[in-house]
Amino acid sequence: MYRSHNCGALRASDISKEVTLAGWVQKTRDKGFMIWVDLRDRYGITQLIFDANRTNTDVFEKAKTLGREFVIQVKGTVIERESKNANIPTGDIEILVSELNILNAAITPPFTIEDETDGGEDIRMKYRYLDIRRNPVKNSLLFRHKVAQEVRNYLSAQDFCEVETPYLIKSTPEGARDFVVPSRMNEGQFYALPQSPQTFKQLLMVGGMDKYFQIVKCFRDEDLRADRQPEFTQIDCEMAFVEQEDILDTFEGLTRHLLKEIKGIEVDKFPRMTYDHAMKTYGNDKPDIRFGMEFGELNAVAQHKEFAVFNSAELVVGIAVPGGAAYTRKEIDNLIDWVKRPQIGASGMVYCKYEADGSFKSSVDKFYDQEDLQNWAKATQANPGDLILVLSGPANKTRSQLSALRMEVAMRLGLRKPEEFAPLWVVDFPLLEWDEESERFHAMHHPFTSPKPEDMHLLETDPGKVRANAYDMVLNGNEIGGGSIRIHDKETQQLMFKYLGFSEEEAKAQFGFLMDAFQYGAPPHGGLAFGLDRLVAILGGQETIRDFIAFPKNNSGRDVMIDAPAVIDDKQLEELSIRVALKK
Repeated sequence: MYRSHNCGALRASDISKEVTLAGWVQKTRDKGFMIWVDLRDRYGITQLIFDANRTNTDVFEKAKTLGREFVIQVKGTVIERESKNANIPTGDIEILVSELNILNAAITPPFTIEDETDGGEDIRMKYRYLDIRRNPVKNSLLFRHKVAQEVRNYLSAQDFCEVETPYLIKSTPEGARDFVVPSRMNEGQFYALPQSPQTFKQLLMVGGMDKYFQIVKCFRDEDLRADRQPEFTQIDCEMAFVEQEDILDTFEGLTRHLLKEIKGIEVDKFPRMTYDHAMKTYGNDKPDIRFGMEFGELNAVAQHKEFAVFNSAELVVGIAVPGGAAYTRKEIDNLIDWVKRPQIGASGMVYCKYEADGSFKSSVDKFYDQEDLQNWAKATQANPGDLILVLSGPANKTRSQLSALRMEVAMRLGLRKPEEFAPLWVVDFPLLEWDEESERFHAMHHPFTSPKPEDMHLLETDPGKVRANAYDMVLNGNEIGGGSIRIHDKETQQLMFKYLGFSEEEAKAQFGFLMDAFQYGAPPHGGLAFGLDRLVAILGGQETIRDFIAFPKNNSGRDVMIDAPAVIDDKQLEELSIRVALKK
């Protein structure tokens, strides 16, 4: 037995006990006649003491050789600590060491294994196994485990059955690029890694499993950013014999359970918002409702006033920044520069200060009088002391730009508080969206999403107005889950494929197995998938997901620790009947 206790377990009640501990050397302090060592494991830190007057000479001399991150085992007696440390649970005691075994020496690590480390992100990702020893990363992984455990507890109590689905599947068009895997035994053919278990969970419903869930890896070969990884984890769920309301109730219950068990927060029934309302009021379909600054459309009160920029715009829209009238010209110019960045793409920004005395001062005073600006204030719900920020241009683009500005201003004002949680459902998404490049409709969610029954007649005459039986759960401005009621009959599914531009032969080749299954009695069914990485990060009060993933990849999709992806040798390529032709 390497240890009788872990390094976070001992207290004053254990004084005089003989114990055995094992762990890593956090740091040492050598005073010549006395050596103190902080011993660390996953559970905490315990101070060890080597006393020249009380410790065996050989043990004392060996203690002088200890370096950071040495793996050691000690035996000794729990004694009262003279200089107590209230910052750690074991701070009332220390171990008077009688026996020391060096289990493994260690070279000096490339960064300090401390909560506040001197290591940059790149070096910490290269030595991720060392980074995991630090409390922030270790605790994030333990937090993820706790969330996953509560998910399993809740769903199992609701009679869901966890079923594994395959990782080696057939490539299907689901929006992003597939990662493909060559098959040696089937020359010239390829598997794909699943972007989601979508078709399999539908087949499980055909199979009568009724309530399915899986915490599952998914893969998408797409451009990355801080909150994306090429492989990610979903809480994937499906239910049979349900309508949309059943799905919303079930997974609203799961989210409330997580907020209560993980964060100790009670949340009332989640508000619901239509897609159209979200886009018009917040400029995106995942609005952060922890704060206001709702959009106010200004076309009726800002156009036809000799200001050509607004007159030529499809949309003029603004927000009221609380207390923003106190902003200096430098602060306002900084916001103007921010919206003109290529990532946002606005050509400029108009502002109007609503002074505390009720007067207005704007960057377009030449074109608008006080009464006009009062109408701006009404449209944006501005109060005295606020600052009205206005963008204009093509409707969709301008809403997106103002949405980004709204979030940036909220961050600067401290309104996006990580310990506040504001969930909501966004419903009534469009079934289809038009793609200018391919000049055809694409499924906004996926090809198996059911149209609203009352909109079915519009498929022939006005497909862009058909609403989907789809829903997203949004938490603090992030989509954490989404799903839909599925199409469960062959005729409707064939009709959907037709409007997505699939020929009968293409649909058969891609999804024939699913269409065949529907002929054997598919029940009405629907489901939802949560993004576990994102959900855990938000519950943990973080903006990015990397620290909640044991071995993440960088923004180029590389694992710099194991240096992957990598080339494979010619022999392997030959076995796979593959020849590599690099782009010039």
